Amino acid sequence: MSAATKGDRKTAIDVASWMFNIVTSVGIILVNKALMATYGFSFATTLTGLHFATTTLLTVFLKWLGYIQTSHLPLPDLMKFVLFANFSIVGMNVSLMWNSVGFYQIAKLSMIPVSCFLEVILDNVRYSRDTKLSISLVLLGVAVCTVTDVSVNAKGFIAAAVAVWSTSLQQYYVHFLQRKYSLGSFNLLGHTAPVQAASLLLVGPFVDYWLTNKRVDAYNYGLTSTLFIIISCTIAVGTNLSQFICIGRFTAVSFQVLGHMKTVLVLALGFVFFGKEGLNLQVILGMIIAIVGMIWYGNASSKPGGKERQSLPINNTPNKTQEYNVLPSSSETDQEI
Repeated sequence: MSAATKGDRKTAIDVASWMFNIVTSVGIILVNKALMATYGFSFATTLTGLHFATTTLLTVFLKWLGYIQTSHLPLPDLMKFVLFANFSIVGMNVSLMWNSVGFYQIAKLSMIPVSCFLEVILDNVRYSRDTKLSISLVLLGVAVCTVTDVSVNAKGFIAAAVAVWSTSLQQYYVHFLQRKYSLGSFNLLGHTAPVQAASLLLVGPFVDYWLTNKRVDAYNYGLTSTLFIIISCTIAVGTNLSQFICIGRFTAVSFQVLGHMKTVLVLALGFVFFGKEGLNLQVILGMIIAIVGMIWYGNASSKPGGKERQSLPINNTPNKTQEYNVLPSSSETDQEI
């Protein structure tokens, strides 16, 4: 296969991975918005546990069919990942409860510089001037779109800091584990999803009661709300898988930067499906700035010197991340919520 053909195939798979992540992420946000706003199911942590339980069932079924190969992930690395991931989920929920929407959005934006910091310190990655400027433009655009009132208190700031650092570490660790242990996306999910499901379903009802003062077992589960929960869990399988695929193929920083396209799409679709009262010139301007920044970032980071890892690979042998197309005997080697 020629270099040009390989390059075209990689580009096509990269685009398909991003589209898969964007479609599933936007879809689950819209379904959860309807579930929580319309049907009053406000138990976000428990719902996330159900998402990972559904993902676990799929990975077990695919492993039973032989579509997922046996792999190894040391328990200490697994527990560190689950710790980061669960603190991320709980931290984001608490941050949203204790902070204004404006500060919550600023906290989410700060994940990009934190992810950059982790790559620079832990992977010795260096960014070109254009790459740095494009990231700044994305941050500016999304801030113009989403940040309105900004107020913060001490406990809200602590919750936001925990959420930002744990989320950034979790996303960095997805890429790290896939490179270090040559794990495909399904393999890594097969290791992490069961532990996350068990831990979140165990603590989720208590966390949700603390946040909402409502008990998940006392919720009136009607036919429609139950159907929405099932749809949410089904889409979540794709969301979880696509996050691992994207971070594995790219990096946590790229996932964060281009991931803000989802923020823009959610805003746009929110205006279409839930009313246009929030649509104004400021929001439109922010969307345009963010999209220009994302295009610029994609171009700048792909150029020679745009974003380079100057350290040695993690293993002494060449690192290749398996990319599973859910086929028993075929996997491609190619090398990121």
